[in-house]
Amino acid sequence: MFNDMMQSLLSAIYPLLEKEFNLTFGQVGLMTFAFQVTASILQPLVGMITDKHPQPRSLAVGMGSTFCGVLMLAIAQEFTFLLVGAMLIGVGSAIFHPESSRVARVASGGKFGTAQSIFQLGGNFGQALGPLMAAFIVVPLGRPSVALFSIIALTGSVILYRIGVWAEGRRKAAVKSNAPMAPRHGYSRARVGWTIAILAMLVFSKNIYTASITSYYTFFLIERFGLTIQQSQLMLFLFMAAMAAGVVLGGLVGDRIGPLRVIWFSILGVLPFTLMLPHVGLAMTGVLTVVIGLILSSAFPAIVVYAQELVPGRVGMIAGLFFGFAFGMGGIAAAILGEVAEYKGLAFVYQLCSFMPAIGLLAILLPRGFGRRH
Repeated sequence: MFNDMMQSLLSAIYPLLEKEFNLTFGQVGLMTFAFQVTASILQPLVGMITDKHPQPRSLAVGMGSTFCGVLMLAIAQEFTFLLVGAMLIGVGSAIFHPESSRVARVASGGKFGTAQSIFQLGGNFGQALGPLMAAFIVVPLGRPSVALFSIIALTGSVILYRIGVWAEGRRKAAVKSNAPMAPRHGYSRARVGWTIAILAMLVFSKNIYTASITSYYTFFLIERFGLTIQQSQLMLFLFMAAMAAGVVLGGLVGDRIGPLRVIWFSILGVLPFTLMLPHVGLAMTGVLTVVIGLILSSAFPAIVVYAQELVPGRVGMIAGLFFGFAFGMGGIAAAILGEVAEYKGLAFVYQLCSFMPAIGLLAILLPRGFGRRH
């Protein structure tokens, strides 16, 4: 929650930064690109390293990087320093996510989908809090008040140090009895690689749409409906809160009916609502925002668990790949969408993105006999 609140705060204060630094939509997209691509490049590498040499105490180091990034955002005097602050927050996420996903799995008691969803609930709830913090603290008090959130990052670092000590003790106690895990599914390495690639494309389709919301939704609402910055941030909170709820439901249901069925529900369920969103009034926009957030996010815990079962013993690498891929694709999409918005307008961006969830129909290529309830 603490980690992802910092991330969400970054995107939530974009309208404030746009006014203070006279940013273009392209520069807004570049900030998202700097943050998310930094995380995406590092996360799989961190995951592969920690699979071989687990480092649960590194969790506190990741939050320390976020602490520095938040401070940089508060004191920056030019756009370059805003980019550095965004990158430091990205580095913090890259260190945090792979190892924290492993620790969550260790604490799961075998209910991997439920544990993954609770873990991601914290993240999504933190993302939902970001716009509220921006609306009620940063907007009234000004950008320097962002420094207050460094206290939260510092607190998170202390908590993560304690968790790291606990997890290190569990790891040492279990290391002698841990035998190499063999896959239960019997698929070839090529088939596993192809399946992982399809799952990555599903994440791509979802995160292009999520990037359009987190980076430009407030601007879209202000432009189309004449909302204030605070009102637009409250609407963004609705989306983030709905995503938090969807993550929990997806994990709980996935442990009962299997992750593959949850993936299909998320893909087929969200498309009609994304297609409607650019063409409705303000009240219905709020309703659709909640529905889209719920359905869109429900598949992510299922996708991660599905992939971890395909490649057992590589929890950190899979977590790093998918969390990192999510960040990276979102960052690239945000940068591209920013340039499109400059030339075609925000309304066109949302019409274009409404079709992106259709990429998820690639799920028809996933193995049908795998990912069911065991």
